[in-house]
Formats: sequence, C-alpha cells, structure tokens
Amino acid sequence: MSTDPWGRVDDDGTVYVRTAEGERAVGSWQAGEPEEALAYFHRKFDELAGQVQLLEQRVKGTDLAPAQAEATIVKLREAVADAHAVGDLGALVQRLDALTELVAKRREEVKAARDVARAEAKGIKERIVAEAERIAEETTHWKSGGERLRQLVEEWKTAERIDRVTEAALWKRLSAARTAFAKRRKAYFAGLDEQREGIRSQKERIVVEAEALADSTDWGQTAAIYRELMQQWKSAGRASREVEDELWGRFKAAQDQFFQARSAVFAERDASLAANAEAKEVLLAEAEKILPVTDARAARAALRSMLERWEAVGPVPREQRDRLEGGLRRIDDAVRKAEEAEWKRSNPEARARAQSTVDQLRSSIEQLEKKLGKAQAAGRAKDVQDAEEALAARRSWLEEAERTLAEFS
Repeated sequence: MSTDPWGRVDDDGTVYVRTAEGERAVGSWQAGEPEEALAYFHRKFDELAGQVQLLEQRVKGTDLAPAQAEATIVKLREAVADAHAVGDLGALVQRLDALTELVAKRREEVKAARDVARAEAKGIKERIVAEAERIAEETTHWKSGGERLRQLVEEWKTAERIDRVTEAALWKRLSAARTAFAKRRKAYFAGLDEQREGIRSQKERIVVEAEALADSTDWGQTAAIYRELMQQWKSAGRASREVEDELWGRFKAAQDQFFQARSAVFAERDASLAANAEAKEVLLAEAEKILPVTDARAARAALRSMLERWEAVGPVPREQRDRLEGGLRRIDDAVRKAEEAEWKRSNPEARARAQSTVDQLRSSIEQLEKKLGKAQAAGRAKDVQDAEEALAARRSWLEEAERTLAEFS
C-alpha cells in the first residue's frame, strides 16, 4: 500500500481520496506502481482545480453574468463531489463557496445597477411620451413635428427596458400621441385643400373678369378695375403652386395686354400734343415775368389773360403735364399771396386794432416811467428793479406793434 497526504492505493489496487468526511474510493489501478496511480489521479484533480481557477478569473476579472456563474458553480460542485481524483477536494469546495458569496454580491450589485438603469430608462421614456403628447396636441409645423416623433421612437428603442406593465402603458401613450398627431395633420391638410379650392374658384373669377377687360378702350375706368382686381388677388390668399402659377400667368397676360394697348394709344396721343407743350412752355416763360409781384391787381389781370390763353392751347403729353401745370400754379400762388398782403394792408379794422395796441403800450410805458422815477427818488431798489423789467418788456412789445402798424402805411 502506497500513501500520500490526500490519498492511497490499497493492496488490491483500489485508489482512495481522503476528505473531511473520510475516505472515498475514486478508482482502481492494476497496471503499475501505486505512485503511478496516485500521479494519474492527481492530474485529474489538477484538471478540476484548473476549472475552478478559470471560473475565479472569469468572475473576478470579467462581467460574467451572475446566473451563468452560479450555473457553472453548481456543475463544478457536482464534479468535485463525484470527482475521481486525488487532492484537496475540500479546498476546492471552499473556493467554490467563496465564489458563491462573491457571485451573490455581484448579483446584488447587478440588480441595484439594473434598478438604477430602469429608473433612468423610465424617466427617459416618460420624457419621450410627454414630448410626443405635447407635439400631438400643440405642434402645427407638420414636417418638423413628424420628424421629431420619428426621432422620439428611435430614442425609445435605444433606451433600457423597464418593467413590462409600465413599458406597455407608456408605449400605449406614445402610440396614441403619434396617431393623434397624424389625424390632426390629416385634418389640417384636408381643410387646407378645401380652403385652396375656394381660393382657386375666387381667383378663376378674377382671371375671367381680367380677360374680359383685356380689349377695353375705356382707359381710366378699366385701369381702376384692374387695380381693384389686383387687390382682390392679393387678399384672396394662395392656391396650390401649380394652380397659382397657371392663373397668375393668365391674369398677368390680360393685364399686360390692356396696359400695353393703353400705353401705345397714349404714346400716339402724346406725340400729337407735343406742339401744345411747346406753346405752353412759351406761355410759362411769359408768366414768369410777372414775378416778383409789385402790383397785385395788375399781376392778377395779366395772369387771368394768361390762363385764358393757356386753356385755349389744350392738353399736353402726360410726362410734361405736371411740370407745366406746377410752374403755372407756383406763379398763381405768388399772385394770391400778394393779394392777401394787399388786402391786409388795406383792412381798416385791422389797422385800427394795430393803432390801438400801439397807443395802449405807449400809455403803459409812460405810466411805468413815472413809477420808476418815484421809486428812484425814494430809493426803493426792489420797486426800481420791477419797474425797469416791466419797461423793458413793454418797449419790446411796442417795437413789434409799431412794425405791424407800419405795414398798413
């Protein structure tokens, strides 16, 4: 019989391993020396110990899932319990016990981390749902709103999963928000289509009326109608792009046809009125000689004669009308102002009022001069100062009043 600290070989070749519970037969050896038998079963032990060591390294050095680690520990415990090996099997059991405690701790850590992650994920998904519901209720920027809802769904997919009940409830709200947004967007565009159809009908009426006027020769009245039609066009709103472009092309073509015809007629008419413009240029130069006005009555008589000749000449081209009429109006304004000044000078009531003002101021100055003399004689400095200030003011007023009276001379 050969022995070592952890096992022995019996005379009949039976190999035993020593454990805390006593000896246990692990095999038999008939082909050689007992030392060879023990060496063989030691190798079996080393293989088992290597598996335990490998598991220790994976548990301590990697993120091996606790469930997988626990399943491996169970298998190794069974392997150690039934091991056909010679060695310190109790030490292996102790190492597995230590691993069990470590994995249990790891499980708690993983659970705590998962709880934190789920809480964070719940917050993220609640935020996603709240934003989706706000978009569904408030947003009218349909393109950006739809794009944002798609982004929120992608964010939902990348977020951690939470408990099934809460996950299902939040997903139901998110789906409902997307559906509500889609319905509201559909209703908006349906209303927009209806509105655009109304605009199309209104603008078609405008175009038909514009086309009916394209050949009109009632230049003034038709031009006013075209301006009114343009205002109606602008206030009607916009139809769809294709309809808008087609109707605008027709409206502009009709309008251009009318105004081009009017411009051609006016250009021909203006050419025939060029001689009238030349005649009025001569009359305007003659009228300029009235200025400056020295005799309002004579100036008015001359201008009246000039106006009769002016009207007799007739109309002038449009581009010269404002300048010529403005020049004559400027001369008329100068004559009118001269007439007003002449009337003012000859108004007896106004002259009497001016004379009365001058007389009153002269009397007031005379009284103040007497008052000043008395104050000076009595040495009353305060009264002297007041009288001098009052005299200065009234003398200034008198100068102005005398200038006004002089205008009536």
